[in-house]
Amino acid sequence: MELAAIDEGWWTVPRVTFKTSRRDALTIARIAKRAAEIFDGVDELSLNMDLSAVHANGCPLRLRDLLDADRANFSHDIRGIICFLDRETGKLHGCFRPRCAVS
Repeated sequence: MELAAIDEGWWTVPRVTFKTSRRDALTIARIAKRAAEIFDGVDELSLNMDLSAVHANGCPLRLRDLLDADRANFSHDIRGIICFLDRETGKLHGCFRPRCAVS
């Protein structure tokens, strides 16, 4: 996977990409909508961006499986992504791995 970067002189800062296929973008939008309906305080647009960043920056997700997941597994992955996403790199930290991540 290729990361876009910003040249900051002697070092380079990775830039988050949100590039996904149209099909993936539609599924991500449905996941974000489901999460916003279930969980108080979850912003649909912010979650859409978080999911796109995770999926496009090194942790591809089985999006259809996530959309169809039971509430416990759905909650685990959504809350984990919200809590463990580094929004500057699009990478997950803290050893968190979504259950619906591609193996």
